[in-house]
Amino acid sequence: MSFKAYLDNIQAKTGKSPDQFHKWGKDRGFSTGAGLAAGVKAGAIVAALKDEFGLGHGHAMAIVALLKGKAS
Repeated sequence: MSFKAYLDNIQAKTGKSPDQFHKWGKDRGFSTGAGLAAGVKAGAIVAALKDEFGLGHGHAMAIVALLKGKAS
């Protein structure tokens, strides 16, 4: 499955676009827009995504990659 397919599936499940997840990450202090905020660990983001949106681990890690700026 491609990264875009992961993001498409996440959007179908949550109703949130990648841009909205960027905003979500900034609003919660997880990211700066240029990457993760200092001291933020992927596990904290994954836990928040699982709790707030019901995402599985793989989909949550895709959002972490998005917030890190490693994927577009």
